[in-house]
Formats: sequence, C-alpha cells, structure tokens
Amino acid sequence: MRYVSYPFSEIKRLSFYLATEEFLALHYPPEDYFFMWQVQPTVIFGRNQLIENEVNLDYVRANGIEYYRRKSGGGCVYADFSNIMFSYITASFHKDFVFSSYLSRIVDMLNSLGLHAEASGRNDILVDGLKVSGNAFYRVNDRSIVHGTMLFDTDLEIMVRAITPDNEKLVSKGIASVRNRVMNLKGHIQLNMEQFKEYVRSHLTESAIVLTDSDIQAIETIEKTYLDPDFIYGKNPHYTILRKKHVSAGLLEVSLVLKNNIVKQISLLGDYFVIADPDIFLKKLIQVPFTKADFTHALVGLDLSEYVYNLTLNDFLEIIF
Repeated sequence: MRYVSYPFSEIKRLSFYLATEEFLALHYPPEDYFFMWQVQPTVIFGRNQLIENEVNLDYVRANGIEYYRRKSGGGCVYADFSNIMFSYITASFHKDFVFSSYLSRIVDMLNSLGLHAEASGRNDILVDGLKVSGNAFYRVNDRSIVHGTMLFDTDLEIMVRAITPDNEKLVSKGIASVRNRVMNLKGHIQLNMEQFKEYVRSHLTESAIVLTDSDIQAIETIEKTYLDPDFIYGKNPHYTILRKKHVSAGLLEVSLVLKNNIVKQISLLGDYFVIADPDIFLKKLIQVPFTKADFTHALVGLDLSEYVYNLTLNDFLEIIF
C-alpha cells in the first residue's frame, strides 16, 4: 500500500480530502492508497441523510463548525483536529472483502500497540468494547473507497451537541451515553498524536507518493461538487406514506407518494452504505400498485445488496409493509 502526501502542510477543509479520495480513484493507477488527514471542527453526514435530522444547525453555525455531505452512506460524525481521519482507496471491487480486509488491518495495527481491538457490527472498531473508529464505504468508477475516524482526543461534548437536536435534556443524556460507548486513544497508548500517525503510516504502508500541483488543481475541481448547496442540503422528499425501520443494512426510511394506491414517487433515506445508485431499483416500483405482492413481483430476481450494502428484499418489504 502506498501512502499519499500533499506538497504542502496547510490544513484544508474536509471537502478537499474527500475530493482527494475521488481523484485517486478516478485517475491514479489501480493500486492501494492510504492517507491520513485532520480538519478543524466539522460535521460530516451521509449521502442519504436529511441534514435537519442529523445536524444541530443552530449550534454548529453559532460555534463556527463546518458541515459537509459525503458521497458515501453511513451516519453523521463529528471531526476535530484530534480525530484522525483515515482514507483507503483500492482497486478491489468486492464490498465484503474490501471492508473486512481493511478493518482487519486497522485492528491488527491497534493490537500491535498492546490494545485489545476488534471489528464490530457493520463498520466499527472497538477497543476494550468501546468505539474508537467508525467507517463508511462507497464505489467510484471501478474502485472502492473506505474512510473513517480514529478518535484520539476528540471533545466528546462538542461532538454530541453538534449532531444532537437542540434539547438540553437530550444533549445531557447523549453526552453520558457517548462516554459509555466511545473512547479516545489518548491515555491508552504511550504515543502522542504525531507519533501515533507515524506508527500507523509505517505499519500500513510500504512506499509513498507526493501529489503534484496539477493533481491539486484537479482535486479542487472535484471539490466543487461537495460545495454545491444543492448537494449539501439535498431536497426533502414529499410523501404520503413514510416507513422507518432498523434492519441489517442500517436505519432505513422509505417515503412514498401514492395516487389511487399507485406509486408515483419513492425515495430511500438512512445511514446505509451505497454500492450502486438505489434509484435504479426504486424506479422499478414507479406506477406499481402499493401492495406487497406487486412490489415483490416488480423486484423479483434483483439482488438489493448490489445497491445497498446488506439489504435483502425481505428486509426492504418488511420496512414498507
């Protein structure tokens, strides 16, 4: 695996680093790449989430916290300069292998420091049963990208306030709950943050490349797609029926517009991981009667996990009916 460095030391906004992942996947040779980055306080929410449901907009705006939508699925996370972000780009296209092999590398690296680390659930890494890292996956062209957090010394109270609705009682409960579920690495290893980053780099990568000035210009062009207000804020779906349920693919929310019990519009929101555009299979339900039998017939033969990670037809129908 090759470590990717920038030809400068300045800190960029989060959208720039997401654009770097995309640039490498689109334009660099089919090898494995890895880099780490840090940002000023920022909230990042998933491709399929409604910003109003995930981000305390009043709080982040009042406190100068930036917010961006990413192109991968998954939930809303908070990053500051003490939350080290990892990015991994690979030519491998098999979703289960990419996720499991990458998480295994990170777990092995943490265990080599004397920690008791393990992968958990869809995308988390735990140390002593507490979460230190959450990760998301998506595909660009014929490449796979995994990116995630590594909590080193993040301010957990600000994290909760930034991604929790503005209700002091909920915030207080959230902070207590988070402290019981997550941990920072600081105090559990003998390395400071810079030493830890150097250890990660030496443990995971064998060689290095430095991006060129022309690479940076191309990355900045891609970054504009992340800064488009239509992309950041999205469009709230109109619906006559709303269904929400937690299944193996994540917390999914299906909204439908019906006329005379015929589906006119359908959208899928949630913290799921995108493999391919879900609209491809959702479009098959347009003009279909709103019955379980008709939905089943319209989707028969489709593997929904090829669009949404871990989603089965039975789970999808169970959410709706």
